[in-house]
Amino acid sequence: MSVFDEYREELEKHEFMMGTARGRLAVSLDRLTDALILIGQHGVYCTSSRNPSKPALDLEVVLKEIKSAKELVQSVMEELRRERAAAAEEASKPHK
Repeated sequence: MSVFDEYREELEKHEFMMGTARGRLAVSLDRLTDALILIGQHGVYCTSSRNPSKPALDLEVVLKEIKSAKELVQSVMEELRRERAAAAEEASKPHK
């Protein structure tokens, strides 16, 4: 099943509110957040043999990569928001 089919309702809602690009990025952030939660839950059971208070090393790497991906997606969303605000501001200026 395609991601567009699986998350159709969520995509439609966010694309309507934010536009296509930002809406899809918002749904992507939700998916990444859900992945972080699942890995966090898994980390409770798969602890490091050296330090039982920390998740296994492979889980730490996955957590780091997902957090990095979230940060990149958030930066793109912010840039799109700034571009949209600048375009709206430019359009509202009186033309000479």
